[in-house]
Amino acid sequence: MKILHIDSNHALMIQQLAAAGHTNHEDYTSSKEEIEAKIADYEGVVIRSRFKIDRQFLDAATNLRFIARVGAGLESIDIPYAESKGVHLIAAPEGNRNAVGEHALGMLLMLFNKLKQADAEVRNGQWNREKNRGLELEGKTVGLIGYGNMGNAFAKKLQGFDCEVLCYDIRPDLGNANARQVSLEELQEKADVLSLHTPWTPLTDKMVDADFIKGFKKSFWLINTARGKSVVTADLVEALKSGKILGAGLDVLEYEKLSFENLFTDAAQMPEPLKYLITAENVVLTPHIAGWTVESKIKLAQTIVDKVLAMP
Repeated sequence: MKILHIDSNHALMIQQLAAAGHTNHEDYTSSKEEIEAKIADYEGVVIRSRFKIDRQFLDAATNLRFIARVGAGLESIDIPYAESKGVHLIAAPEGNRNAVGEHALGMLLMLFNKLKQADAEVRNGQWNREKNRGLELEGKTVGLIGYGNMGNAFAKKLQGFDCEVLCYDIRPDLGNANARQVSLEELQEKADVLSLHTPWTPLTDKMVDADFIKGFKKSFWLINTARGKSVVTADLVEALKSGKILGAGLDVLEYEKLSFENLFTDAAQMPEPLKYLITAENVVLTPHIAGWTVESKIKLAQTIVDKVLAMP
């Protein structure tokens, strides 16, 4: 096949696809319109998130057999329309699930042990031991919403901490030795920690809002390494102020652009809720890098290669 790569990835991808007899072309700078003008020449496209694969793009791609996204989700692709055209869709959640699991755990431990503020205080000459007394995961209940690749990876990491792990998913019978599947109501009743591991869909868009937060019996900690638009930031901030949410580890934000490469278009118009998050001691922020490790770059590329080569 003739394959167009429109985002850069690990070199092994092009090397192995070429060795298997495929022709690879790289174009990391052309606009969407320029890509559309030539996409009919290609049977395959490999992307990350540079632009949306919409109906216009798919209509121009008259010979397309597959679209491979080097990442966990496919929300940048018009999935129903692509499938209606017989285009095979490939994602690689297996490639960065371990990275996401480790990042979520790191955020949780950082919050529980007040590492962010303790580090800042020591650097400023303050030695506040009692103020920075931490919490232990042992005996706590961690609730996961979404129990696919990422949720499973995080649950596996939690096994050495003697905590209870619950999971909720719209699909039945996903619970395993690492997490017990429960109803959303039971998760909200018991959870001390909520961690999101869901894709961005109509069901999860703005899922964590004021009413959802109020549904939790206890005050809780929030970890989001999934998608920023699943959390209403203004409602999160109000819950942080009231103490209903005790702290938050956010790798993703509502204000991200679809490409995930920028936070928002005009930095001069920073939303008020984001201003609060940036200054809050009990909030840890990272720039959508939970699945972004040296190892996952290799694993993601290898997963895509393996799935392309397995196509009939």
